[in-house]
Order: sequence, then structure tokens, then C-alpha cells
Amino acid sequence: MANADPKTLIKIARESGSSEEGAPVDLGQRVRELRKARAWTLEQAASQAGLARSTLSKIENGQMSPTYDALKKLAIGLEISVPQLFTPPRAGQVNGRMSVTKSGQGAAQATVTYEHELLAETLTKKQMLPYRARVRARKMEEFDGWVRHDGEEFLYVLTGVIRLYTEFYEPIEMRRGDSAYYDAAMGHNVVSVSEEDANILWVTSLV
Repeated sequence: MANADPKTLIKIARESGSSEEGAPVDLGQRVRELRKARAWTLEQAASQAGLARSTLSKIENGQMSPTYDALKKLAIGLEISVPQLFTPPRAGQVNGRMSVTKSGQGAAQATVTYEHELLAETLTKKQMLPYRARVRARKMEEFDGWVRHDGEEFLYVLTGVIRLYTEFYEPIEMRRGDSAYYDAAMGHNVVSVSEEDANILWVTSLV
């Protein structure tokens, strides 16, 4: 992987994910699973959601149909969306995951045109691939054709000035704080046009 290009990095990350769609589930069972995944007691979960313990117990045991207001409180307390209360996580997905990458401690992957620093690398089955990139390239001729892959991509300029080349649009010069969101299946390349190498943040969807 020492010379992996962006397309290869994305493919590797994508292969570790899951594409199975969840099916509707029983609300009471789903709430109980979410609570236990967080190692919360009924009292703790009820407090987080702003509900009475007895109310939460009845919801989990299918003894009452909660109002939409109660559903919203449950979702907020569990830090998920209301629809997620009725849909199980994707196969293999773990609730409550987190990965912290300290500055400069991401996994380094160098190419001829970019120096990548992979972020949140310890998480498997991610739905996004975030990474910093130092842009070495200064002209399009340094690339072996367009970079293109499935999914969508978000680009944010951290330092320097870049020129974003895309298959269907005119080149765009972008400076610190500028961003772009585009279909990654469209050919795209980035070059640095500032004296120093530019640094950008890339986030690529894996689903």
C-alpha cells in the first residue's frame, strides 16, 4: 500500500464495509438493544431521553405506543434520528463507535502526486473515508489520466492554493476555506498552484 493512489485507498476501505440494507424492526426490541449497547440502565436511558422510567419500560415491552414527541425525545437521548429507531444498523455495524486521530498521527500513504494521511483508520466498515492530502502535483501531465471512483466526495482547502480539474467543468482555483462537493465518478484531479504544496481535506463516501 506504500504507493496506493486515492482510488486504491478508497477500494480497500470500501471492501471492509457492508452494503446490506436494514429491515424494519420491533420498536421496543430496537430501543432495548440501543440502550444495552450503551450499557445504560432503564433509569439512565430514561434520564437521557427526558422520559419517565415507567414510560420507557412500557415502550421496550410493547405495552404502549409512544407519541411522536416521545419518539423525538428517545432519538435525541440515544443520539440517533427518529427513522433509525425503526431500522436496525447495517450488518456488523457497532453502535457508539469513535476514533480519534491526533495531529500528524494519521497513516501515511505517499504517491507521486499526493501525500495522504488517512484519518480514523482504526474504524472498520466506515461509510466515509476522511484523509488529509499534501498536493505535490503542479500540472495535469503528472497524472496518469483522471482519478474516478464510485461515491461522492467533499474537498476542503486547508492551506495554499489549488486548481481543481474535473471532467465536465472548467478548472476552478480554490484557496484556504474554499470547498467543493462532487460526484466522484466524474474524472477529477487536483494540483497546487501556490509556491508551497497545498494541503486539503478529502472525505469520500464508501456507500
